Amino acid sequence: MSLPHPREPHQPHIHQQDEKSALDNLKVSKVFLPSIIGVGVIIWMMSSQLDLGELSKLDKSGWTIFWILMAIFMYVLRHLFYAWRLRIMTDNAFSWPKAIELIVIWEFSSCVSPTSVGGAGVAFFLLSQEKLSGAKTISVVLYSMVIDTVFFIIFLPLLYFILGPIIIRPGMEIFSDIDGYGITFLTVLFFMSAYGALFFYGLFINPRAIKRLLIILSRFKWLKRFREDLRTTAYDVVTTSKNIRQKQWAFHAKSFGTTIGAWLTRFFAINCLVLALVAGINPTLYDHLIMIARGMAMHTITSFSPTPGAAGVAEYLFGGFFSDYIPAGIAVLIALIWRLISYYTYLIAGAIIIPIWFRQVKYRRKVESKPLSLS
Repeated sequence: MSLPHPREPHQPHIHQQDEKSALDNLKVSKVFLPSIIGVGVIIWMMSSQLDLGELSKLDKSGWTIFWILMAIFMYVLRHLFYAWRLRIMTDNAFSWPKAIELIVIWEFSSCVSPTSVGGAGVAFFLLSQEKLSGAKTISVVLYSMVIDTVFFIIFLPLLYFILGPIIIRPGMEIFSDIDGYGITFLTVLFFMSAYGALFFYGLFINPRAIKRLLIILSRFKWLKRFREDLRTTAYDVVTTSKNIRQKQWAFHAKSFGTTIGAWLTRFFAINCLVLALVAGINPTLYDHLIMIARGMAMHTITSFSPTPGAAGVAEYLFGGFFSDYIPAGIAVLIALIWRLISYYTYLIAGAIIIPIWFRQVKYRRKVESKPLSLS
C-alpha cells in the first residue's frame, strides 16, 4: 500500500472526517453522559459514606467560605494561565476575551472525551476556524501536548525523589509498598516519559527521524486503527519543528511558565478545599506538597480512564488518594465540590458558549462566501 501524499508544511488542512469528529465532540448533548455517570457515582457514595457529623465540626466563621472561594479562584487563575499560553503560542493572534472563550471550548471537549483521547482533535478544528494558519495551528496543539507532558515528567520524578512513594497513595512509605495503583502510576509515567522524550527529540533535534519512525509504525497491521493518526502526526512533527525551532528562548520560557502555573493552580485547589472542609487541619509545607503530588498522581492514573473526562472514576478514587488528610465521612462531599468547580463548570460553560461560537463561525463563513460587489 502506498503512502498518502505528504501535506506541504505550509498548507496543512483538516479532513472532512476529522472535522465531523470534532463537531461530534462539540455537541451540547455530550454533557449528559458524563453528568449522569459522575452524579450517579456521587449519589451512590454519599448514600453509603457521607457523615453529616463531620460538617458540624467545621469552623462556623468565614474560614470555610474563604477557602472554597480560594479553590474557585485557583481555577480562574488556571483558565487565565491557559488563555495566556494560547496568546503566547499564537503570537497574540487572539485577544484576551477570545483566548478565554477558546479555552472554555477546548476544556469542554476534554470533559466530554475519554481522558485517553483528550481534546487535541477539537483544538485543531477550533483554532483553524479562527483564521489561524494551518502551520501555526498544528504547532500550537502539538507543542501544548508536549509541554504539558514535560511538566509531569519533570515534576513527578522530582517530587518522588524529595518525598518518596508516599506521593502516590497513603501508606506507601517505601518502594516495596507499591501496589496496583503504584504500578499503574509508574507505568503511565514511563509511557509519558517515553512520549515526551520522543517528541522533544522530534521537535528540537531530528524531526525527520521521528517522521520516518511514525510512518514505519503506521504500516503495522496491529496499529491499523491508528494508521491515519500516525501518518498525520508524522508530517505535523516536521511542520511544528520548523515553527518551534525558530522561536526565541523567551517564547519557550513563557510557554512553559504558564503551563506550570496552570497545572499547579489546578492541583492546589484541592489543598484549598481540604483547608475549607476538614475540621482542625493545619497542614505544613510538607503536607501541601504531598497533596499537590497526590493530585498529580491521581490525574496520571486517571489519564487512561475510558469515561468522558474521567467522570465517575475521579470521584470514586478521590477519597482514597487523600485518606490521610480527609476523613472518610466527608471525602465524598469534598470530591463533589472539587468536581463542581473543576469539571461541571466547564460542561455548563461550554454548553452556553459553544452554540454562540458556532453561530459566529457560520455567520463569518456566510459573509466570506458572498461575492464582492462593485459600486
